[in-house]
Amino acid sequence: MPSSRGVRLAVTAVAVALASSACGLGSDGSSTDTGAASGGGKVGGTITLETLQLKPTFTDYMNGVVKAYEKSHPGTTVKWVDIPFEGAQEKLTADAAAGALPDVVNLNPQFAQALESKGLFVDMDQAAADVKSGYVPGAWEAFAVPGRTGSFGLPWYLTSEVTMYNKKLFQKAGLDPEKPPTTFDELLADGRKLSDAGHGDFYGIHPALENRFITDLAKQGVPLLDASGKKWTFNTPEAAAYLQKLVDAYKGGVFPKDSLTQNHSKETEAYQAGRIGLFPSGPNFLAVVKQNAADIAADTGVGPQITGPDGAVNMSVMGLMVPKSSKNRATALDFAKYLSNAQNQLAFSKIVTILPSTLSSLKDPYFTAAGDGSPEAKARRISAEQIARAKNLVPVQYDARVTAAVIGKVQLALQGRLAPQKALDEAVDAANRITGAAG
Repeated sequence: MPSSRGVRLAVTAVAVALASSACGLGSDGSSTDTGAASGGGKVGGTITLETLQLKPTFTDYMNGVVKAYEKSHPGTTVKWVDIPFEGAQEKLTADAAAGALPDVVNLNPQFAQALESKGLFVDMDQAAADVKSGYVPGAWEAFAVPGRTGSFGLPWYLTSEVTMYNKKLFQKAGLDPEKPPTTFDELLADGRKLSDAGHGDFYGIHPALENRFITDLAKQGVPLLDASGKKWTFNTPEAAAYLQKLVDAYKGGVFPKDSLTQNHSKETEAYQAGRIGLFPSGPNFLAVVKQNAADIAADTGVGPQITGPDGAVNMSVMGLMVPKSSKNRATALDFAKYLSNAQNQLAFSKIVTILPSTLSSLKDPYFTAAGDGSPEAKARRISAEQIARAKNLVPVQYDARVTAAVIGKVQLALQGRLAPQKALDEAVDAANRITGAAG
């Protein structure tokens, strides 16, 4: 659900081939007339919903939700537009400048932050106060903007990383195939044993730095920003010590030599090719591995998310925003609540390996029972247990520009061209210049 860094939720739409159905969609959480719950004004007329890369895999599901809403709200029309994940942030920025944002837009916190910071979205703390208590607290808080009051998105669907691992490779390395690592030190130690046993045929871990590095610092208690939420501060001695461990791991052959500049998609390819033994990622990627490498999927075990000493758990979040520019805000808010209500989220979760952001949905036996004992069922139960205490640990300001600057310095450290502390000092300086906090 890792993360854009762990955060790859919308990519599920093209990565997982699942049949979808709109059966059993309910109307919880939706109003049928005027009232504060819908932001004032009468529900009716036409709105446009824009989502991220849900077609064609989830066309049936989304059309079913839209038709059910229109049926229960006579005189209402929802026009559904779906756009590719790639280029979405740029498109929405251009639409905002042109005053052409849709009435309801599907975004993650990192994509949304540039528009949130300009005050373009409705404050859900006010407009959706009647439903706030029904959502996972950490997911609701993900759409807050440092320095501003309120939260600007309704949480929709989530993922919480689990640790997938190759049991056959564990056995070759003399590791217990029923005992995956749970901490960073255990992850690196098991990774070293795997690489030693692989002799170049397979390795322990793929670093997937752009997806994982900053999240892993946060999970280990490193303060990424100062109290004002404006200045980057992750160049601590503790962060440098962790980066030194990564440097040692790279020198010791724990990571594939060609992996330093590779992203999460290459990590996925490496795992399903049997080239790495450990694969911390969103549970939705179990289906990807099963589809592309059935033999690896058959050998895959699942454990909880890798955490630091405090047990902090990260989540990736997708949400629904309502622009203040909407000419039909009452209907837009009402439909956003409907699309993200407990009943509809539970139905969505049953056709794709994601988690609902609604607390009551997470209590359903689908998430709490052992199921069929498959890795997918185990991952579903583990990630659902984690999500109640999870947070979106990556600040919304950590956008693509900051990521590129930071990871560039981290790569230099792993290559031995910068000392870890120096690399992080330079990374912090670069990040502060990008976000305007230098000086």
